[in-house]
Amino acid sequence: MATNPTNPSSEQASLDTLKGHTLFVGLTGGIGSGKTAVSDQLAQVGAGIVDTDLIAHQITAPNGAAIPFIQKEFGPEFIDSKGALDRGKMRSLVFSDPLSRQSLEAITHPLIREETIRQAKQLIHNKAPYLVFVVPLLIESGTWATLLDYLVVVDCPEETQIERVMHRSKLPRIEVERILKAQASRQERLASADMVIENQGSLENLKTEVLKLHEKILQIQKDRTSSS
Repeated sequence: MATNPTNPSSEQASLDTLKGHTLFVGLTGGIGSGKTAVSDQLAQVGAGIVDTDLIAHQITAPNGAAIPFIQKEFGPEFIDSKGALDRGKMRSLVFSDPLSRQSLEAITHPLIREETIRQAKQLIHNKAPYLVFVVPLLIESGTWATLLDYLVVVDCPEETQIERVMHRSKLPRIEVERILKAQASRQERLASADMVIENQGSLENLKTEVLKLHEKILQIQKDRTSSS
């Protein structure tokens, strides 16, 4: 079993101490739902964005913080010729072996938390009006609920998700369907949402929905500040 690079409980406590400085908004959705499109537009209107999926890619890129731990735990065959995680090989392993998934998460999750906290602190220091934590498996994690003030789910039909991921990542349908089955269901995400962003229309429609979300969050922040 992999050894955690950092202490996850202390990292969680550190993130919890930041609550109250500004509004914490969670942004999630199934693979291919369009979380990045929404977070990019929120960033354009001034929100502070902490994208945990982007962080996960950064720590598993060449010279990423997780690479030495992954190589030690899984072997050099899981590192590609550029020095990054071989994502295809690792994806096949963790889908077939739950213990390997746990070992990988024991390496990556503390490092992701550490960088999440660092970025959140910086954004608060820079006086971002609110923070948006983009977390693909937010519902599945079970740890984010107590940290968030507001939860936004980006939603679209499952067939749209499949088509987008097949086109974007060049994965076969069967593999995309396997990823979807490993995630929370669409119904579970929608049931947890404070607000749902529908992302199956035009980019202009999406921009309109994101602007409504931005204005709503600013109002919640204003109301909370005036009542405190």
